[in-house]
Amino acid sequence: MTESQDEAGVFRALADPTRRQILEDLRGGELAAGEIASRFAISGPSISRHLGVLKGAGLVTERRDGNRILYTLAEERLATSIGRFLSAVCPEQIVLRHTKWRPGAPSEGS
Repeated sequence: MTESQDEAGVFRALADPTRRQILEDLRGGELAAGEIASRFAISGPSISRHLGVLKGAGLVTERRDGNRILYTLAEERLATSIGRFLSAVCPEQIVLRHTKWRPGAPSEGS
């Protein structure tokens, strides 16, 4: 698989609002599959498919704890994929954001 195909999988995964919500929910830390499913009004098997897409794209990792499957956000993978895309599309904005949002950087008007 080429890097371009790999990145396309990330954006396909991010295209669905349910998957984006799962990623937001995982921001707070590791969650069991059942905990994730309980936050949605769709079936457990549907959530499992969404989790499979996110895992396939490398946006979540999973580990087993007894009979539970626990999911964690793969923050580095998400940030790298989005950052690479933004750098290619609007590189001047990336430089501006790094300058503007860098911790300890003087704020505008200082």
